[in-house]
Amino acid sequence: MPFTPADQFFMQYALELAARGRFTTHPNPNVGCVIVAAEQVDLSAGPQQWRDCIVGAGFHERAGGPHAEVFALRAAGDRARGATAYVTLEPCSHHGRTPPCAEALLKAAVGRVVVAMQDPFPAVSGRGIELLRNAGIQVDVGLLSDEAFAVSAAFFTKVAKQRPFVQVKLAASMDGKTALASGESKWITSPQARRDVQVGRAQAGAILSGAGTVLADDPSLNVRVEEFPADVLYFQEQPQAEQLRGSEHLDPALKKSMQAFAPQTGVAPKHVRQPLRVIIDHRGEISPQARIFQDQNPVWIVRTQALDVALPAHAQEIIVAAGADGKVSLPALLEKLATANILSVWVESGARLAGALLDANLVDELILYQAPKFLGSGAKELLTMTGPTKMAAVQEWQVVACQQVGPDLKITMRPDGALAK
Repeated sequence: MPFTPADQFFMQYALELAARGRFTTHPNPNVGCVIVAAEQVDLSAGPQQWRDCIVGAGFHERAGGPHAEVFALRAAGDRARGATAYVTLEPCSHHGRTPPCAEALLKAAVGRVVVAMQDPFPAVSGRGIELLRNAGIQVDVGLLSDEAFAVSAAFFTKVAKQRPFVQVKLAASMDGKTALASGESKWITSPQARRDVQVGRAQAGAILSGAGTVLADDPSLNVRVEEFPADVLYFQEQPQAEQLRGSEHLDPALKKSMQAFAPQTGVAPKHVRQPLRVIIDHRGEISPQARIFQDQNPVWIVRTQALDVALPAHAQEIIVAAGADGKVSLPALLEKLATANILSVWVESGARLAGALLDANLVDELILYQAPKFLGSGAKELLTMTGPTKMAAVQEWQVVACQQVGPDLKITMRPDGALAK
């Protein structure tokens, strides 16, 4: 069936809600749900009237906790009967750590369910939709599916490719340099860009780097919520039904960017989910005094063979098969991370590791922070790559976002087909 502007409005709000869980749901997908008293929706009216028809809304907060539909149904109560539920991902139909959401919608006697996209996860795929339809509930699928895919791209990538979603973060001058010839690099980019990087780290399941970066910069490679940009909240409260009527935080223009929704309420996090730090260290060069070891959060030290090197109790030596070059096989490392239920990897490394990932076509998204500075021809290059020998073999990339962060440009690129469904 054709979707109405009101349908788009409610699903866009569900997508905004889904994004609120992006720091805390790993390794689950980000899902939002909005329940609407459909009989009250005047299609000839606009967003002001439509928002007054919302009777419940919610999002998935964290793995093992209630799903989005549960929070939305709790808020709606008896008003869910005959209502329309807008869900960014097919309601689950299996008993996992929580009961099936499709059954919860059935029990609530909703009249219609609008689903942004079918869940590709084998335990769910199509079964939740079938369960609802067999019970006589109208189910319409495919509204804002591209946006729904993007908000949980890491989850879908792992299902499709059996490896994590890989994001490579780079920082460079306008002439594509990362450090002076002496190696000095602090700081090419601005404090605003470095705060923005904390947001990227916080969404990842793991942060990948190499021994060279650790030796040169001694980074912590952790998430520091206190350094987030002022307009980004680590955790936002679930919306309350009584707060929805007349709420001004819904976007009346139906903009397709999730950034159109400004965070409104939040709470200080009691616990910050820290990504696994993964460091490739072939020769055992990293000192136990390195900053990555100075907290109690897990660290993987990756090598192709075991070394007799002492590590802190919270660090673990991980042996990964060597590739043809004798170094750690990057596909094998990503496969091992996927086996450990890591959905996404944020890469902060030197030119060689970043270039090797690009050479192997293992990068799903590249984030470049470019500072308005010039370091000259003798400065360090952005990437060390083998590269193609013919222009016909050059990989095509798409710029999917370009924004100013402080004085710097943040350019987000994806290879053609990286987010293909």
